[in-house]
Amino acid sequence: MADYPDDVAFRCADLQPTDIATALRASGAEVMLCYLPVGSEQAVKHYAQACLDAGVAMINCVPVFLASNREWAQKFRDAGLPIIGDDIKSQVGATIVHRELARLFADRGVGLDRTYQLNTGGNTDFLNMLERSRLKSKKISKTESVQSQLDERLDARDIHIGPSDYVPWQHDNKVCFIRMEGRGFGGAPIELELRLSVQDSPNSAGVVIDAIRCVKLALERGEAGPLVAPSAYYMKSPPRQFRDSVARDACDAFIDGRRFDLPVEVARDAKVVDRPGRS
Repeated sequence: MADYPDDVAFRCADLQPTDIATALRASGAEVMLCYLPVGSEQAVKHYAQACLDAGVAMINCVPVFLASNREWAQKFRDAGLPIIGDDIKSQVGATIVHRELARLFADRGVGLDRTYQLNTGGNTDFLNMLERSRLKSKKISKTESVQSQLDERLDARDIHIGPSDYVPWQHDNKVCFIRMEGRGFGGAPIELELRLSVQDSPNSAGVVIDAIRCVKLALERGEAGPLVAPSAYYMKSPPRQFRDSVARDACDAFIDGRRFDLPVEVARDAKVVDRPGRS
């Protein structure tokens, strides 16, 4: 961001690096929220390791894969710490709307042929994402979140999801454009176009507050590792994907401390089946 004005870009502080684990211990924090800029792979993992060292639970709100990565998931289990991740869903944002529409097409027997989701905004997040090399994990997270709701995956050429451009005058206003093309009964064409406008920064605030509450419950109950049900409901790239209605029921059961039998996990080629899980 060095080429952009100070009032819109991040700047490195001229300070000695902080020992994050020591700072976490001194703070008395029980949970750390990670909202680092998209593409900060090494930094996110540095903070995750600091959580492990300091004995602090984590909520990973960005598209660096921790809770959904077996190695990192095991590290949190071994440390006796819960984690919710990865990549926060906004309260009503582009991903949750696109997921619901994709599921609606499938449930109503409409074959989805192709779809795109284009997003523009004027905050620092969108400015950061002008650097396309930082977008790989974000595009994977958003695309797979929608693909997970389809009975049959779309070919990579027929689905495009991701940040599209930085428009300075939009400031914190994020605008999303979704287009879906499909076939109904008898092959009759169906086209859907949607425009969604939200204030980007507060759009995930309520969701992450609920995630904090779930992590606190897990700490009180002595649960460790990825929290499957809350992650599925609150995050784009959880350890397991479900329909959002199922994820909500599972998350409610987790909050209430009730047993909830998660759906059998079936491989996308329908040849390999894992044992049923629990929330």
